[in-house]
Amino acid sequence: MRHVAVPLLLIVLTLGGCGEPEPQEAPTSGQEVRARALEAQTARRLTGAERQQRRQDRVIRTVYLCNNSERLSVDFDNSRDMATVRNSRGEAVDLFEEATSDGLWYRASGYELRGEGAQARWTADGREPTDCRAID
Repeated sequence: MRHVAVPLLLIVLTLGGCGEPEPQEAPTSGQEVRARALEAQTARRLTGAERQQRRQDRVIRTVYLCNNSERLSVDFDNSRDMATVRNSRGEAVDLFEEATSDGLWYRASGYELRGEGAQARWTADGREPTDCRAID
């Protein structure tokens, strides 16, 4: 019985180590450290679809400075197709996205934010429209 147990124990110990990866050796020079860091960053790069999904799911804040000296802070909530516009007095209004072939267009009764690139036109209920430029 003792003769059978020893070889069986050796087999179990030998097979127990199978399938485990060998530990990597630590880099020994600055060049090896940089190469290993670059490899780790490259492996974690997002795909185009992942980047697009992140843009759609998050709220993006943009600050506009308008010709009438008004400063607007706009939170674009792409997942809800909305934008919240806050003026320098703290007043806020929620606008809903409208279909447009290019640029942006958000509106709600009496309010509208429309533009392309860094330029936008802000229309607030009861006031003249003003041109604005994204500064942040």
